[in-house]
Amino acid sequence: MQDNTPAPVVKYFGNIISYIFHPLFIPTYFIFYLIQVVPYEFVGITDWQLKLRVFSVFWLTAFFPAFAVFLLWRLKLSNSIFLKTQKERIIPYVIVMFFYWWMYYLSRNFVDQPLALKYFYFGVFIASSLGLVVNNFIKVSLHGMAIGGLFTAVFLVGIQYPINNMIWDIALIFITGLVISARMIVSDHSRQELIVGLIIGVLTQTVAYLWVG
Repeated sequence: MQDNTPAPVVKYFGNIISYIFHPLFIPTYFIFYLIQVVPYEFVGITDWQLKLRVFSVFWLTAFFPAFAVFLLWRLKLSNSIFLKTQKERIIPYVIVMFFYWWMYYLSRNFVDQPLALKYFYFGVFIASSLGLVVNNFIKVSLHGMAIGGLFTAVFLVGIQYPINNMIWDIALIFITGLVISARMIVSDHSRQELIVGLIIGVLTQTVAYLWVG
């Protein structure tokens, strides 16, 4: 009988890719991307204020949700910090929904940042809300939702702004394939759960773009 277990080195790199492109890091990556491609959209703030803005994105969309998951684990409300079951993901979904809605709410009052951030935050809020619903039926891939949303948001920036975004689009296609492949190797997600996650990420960013734009 043929052994289909991935080699240890393959699993190692699969885990590294999964950690680098963890869903909680995606909003921080997106604002770094915007600073690179549309820096003129941030001209209303100083470099120090921009650094604080980036830090606040990381603080509210990565650190606090991660700390909340850690507390759930320590309080015995989940079996691990990896949220392996659908039941364990319910409260974290609600937590990230709150933070993403808060980021969208704040971004609506900022005139010194790209419109892309507004629809991105709204998109991830919708994605987390829809993910919570779908979680009742299947353990949809959070990585799939996140990387699908990032790819779509980057693609839409190329439509919204008069910039040459082709290199970034190609890079995100490659990264999306890499992340999905990594999750197929190191996670217990089925192909259906990964595809559904991707679709949710793509659709919610598209809806947010059309709604906010």
